[in-house]
Amino acid sequence: MSIIHAILLAIIEGLTEFLPISSTAHMIFTSSILGIEKEKFVEMFQVSIQFGAILAVVVLYWKKFFDFKNIQFYIKLASAVVPALVLGKLFDDKIEAVLGNPIPIAIMLIIGGIILLFIDKLFTQSTIHNEKDISFKTAVIIGFWQCLAMMPGTSRSAASIIGGMQQKLSRKAAAEFSFFLAVPTMLAVTMYSIFLKDWNQNGIEIKGYELLLQGNNLYLFLVGNCIAFTVAIIAIKFFIGVLTKYGFKPWGWYRIIVGIILLIYFSFLK
Repeated sequence: MSIIHAILLAIIEGLTEFLPISSTAHMIFTSSILGIEKEKFVEMFQVSIQFGAILAVVVLYWKKFFDFKNIQFYIKLASAVVPALVLGKLFDDKIEAVLGNPIPIAIMLIIGGIILLFIDKLFTQSTIHNEKDISFKTAVIIGFWQCLAMMPGTSRSAASIIGGMQQKLSRKAAAEFSFFLAVPTMLAVTMYSIFLKDWNQNGIEIKGYELLLQGNNLYLFLVGNCIAFTVAIIAIKFFIGVLTKYGFKPWGWYRIIVGIILLIYFSFLK
């Protein structure tokens, strides 16, 4: 993977991580088009640069994350992230198998897009407009909704936001809680991919940090995270504005169009 490849993937990660359009799908398709999808470091890179993106949330909402008097905020996030940690570990191998097949991912983009076209009309009776009004039970339920994103192409952001709206959160409150929930979730995924997960490189099982120390991989990792962080800050502000004003329909049409294009590409042209 070259520095240009790393920059492109990092920009895509920063743009898409917090939008309901599946960052994983976009990076998988991009790496496939670039012809680097079979490199193990590319697989790890796509996961680990999420660390840079989640730092954008911490910076933008620093008062929330560093308000140590609000212990309930941390407990809610810890409770909500447990389902993803448990199920993610149980289904890690099956998820990785799907990542290598772009067809079902493209199909999930389309299906998810169709769902987003009707979400705004389906959940209209919001009663929760602030994170402080979210109960522990509601936080856990949203955490289970987030697990739907284990199917690549679903979108962690879309799943958790829809889960929040199903639990009577307003669009803005659901989006912001989805951002907050991304921090422990993506941090855990990144740490797992670097320190615990075994990556099969040329028949040899090695840890993620061993991959990082090969060649200029560490440099690419640092550059990727810095770019993902910068772009994610812009994307989060943009998304909140569009979501508040227009709802989910624009993102639904985007998913459908991109999904169809990619389905045709990988079915007939690749």
